[in-house]
Amino acid sequence: MAGLACALSTLLCRGAVAGSPAPPVEAAALVRSMGEGSPGGAGYRAALRNGQVTIPLVVVGGTPYQMGWHLGRLLQAEIRAFIPAAVDHVAKEFGGSAEPLAAAWSSMAPFTDDRLEQELLGIAAGAGIPLPILQQAHASPLLLPYSCSSVAAWGDATADGHLYQTRNLDWDMAIGAHRFAAIVLYLPAEGVPHVVPGFAGFAGAHCGMNAAGIVLAEMGDSPAREMPYDLHAPHFTAWFRTLLYDARSLDQALGAFRRTPLTKRYHFVFGDGRQEKRAVKVRAHAPLTPAERIRVWTDADPTDELAPRVLPGIVYQDEGRGAFPYLEAHRGRLDAAAMIELCNRIPIRGSNVVNAVFDATELRLWIAYAAGTADAALQPYLHLHLGRLDGDGDGVPDLQEGSADRDGNRHPDFLD
Repeated sequence: MAGLACALSTLLCRGAVAGSPAPPVEAAALVRSMGEGSPGGAGYRAALRNGQVTIPLVVVGGTPYQMGWHLGRLLQAEIRAFIPAAVDHVAKEFGGSAEPLAAAWSSMAPFTDDRLEQELLGIAAGAGIPLPILQQAHASPLLLPYSCSSVAAWGDATADGHLYQTRNLDWDMAIGAHRFAAIVLYLPAEGVPHVVPGFAGFAGAHCGMNAAGIVLAEMGDSPAREMPYDLHAPHFTAWFRTLLYDARSLDQALGAFRRTPLTKRYHFVFGDGRQEKRAVKVRAHAPLTPAERIRVWTDADPTDELAPRVLPGIVYQDEGRGAFPYLEAHRGRLDAAAMIELCNRIPIRGSNVVNAVFDATELRLWIAYAAGTADAALQPYLHLHLGRLDGDGDGVPDLQEGSADRDGNRHPDFLD
């Protein structure tokens, strides 16, 4: 096991190049989940480190249920500590009753991807936590208002032509989600591998990136006065997972999005770092008329709601928190370090739970979580290169091997 951890650590460190805005990521104490009691598939847990900051990295492969089971087993302690407490906290918004959460899940479940529901079943079994509590936790974001930011830049707007995309998650710090940070790489038996930087036991994606270079971010626009929201639709954290499973191009992502029922008011930024090599900003405001409900803007679009403060090779939504002057001054020189600096400039102070920067061309991620009551913008970033992960130390990356069992030994290739 120590050899596996060293092999993984070596490959992760190679992912950090000169000029990287964060020190090399390390991995240690690799723990595997497979064998006795397993429903199939497999997973492992490692620790991503930057100085004193440590975040669990979990890699799981198999069917949705199998991946959920291994995820639940590998994050069991964190899930048991976080999920019931989060449900209790949100329930206080409704007089201490979890019934509105249970009702919300019942309303959204018929519209939710069965793969996510199967994963929740697996998490509940693997972590030993009641399924209804897990479902209530996944209904919570649908009931609460919040606001965030995202910026995407590509082509000649960036220093190397890569597509970089940011995500500020500005949410209720009191929920304590940042204390249970977890980054999960999914290697599904069917579908595109994808990474979700989130929280222990939460299978939805507030942002994410897949191996085809599709990267997704969200900004909530619904004010509290519009509550209760339409619950007869999947929450965006659920259908983000659908897009990450299925989309191999920006056009595919937009097509799947247009077929998805809407819940309330959102902005989204969808990027494609490998196929179409561009991004769009989407306004999806469910309460508006059908003709106005969805608007899609490209870069330098004169119809963009932020025009004339728009630029070639860039789309963004920051609610006026100052992104444009920085983007204008740094256009053509934007890279991971510059996008991290921008990410740290525009969050909502006091509720900045997570900051992330994705390189959707080279499949890299830089991420910072809040610590205590201190914003994510004040914390060190951890760096992850998806193409360098190699859990079994055989020299073949996990993304390449996937969850198949080509030699028939009942162990997925990525942990053979």
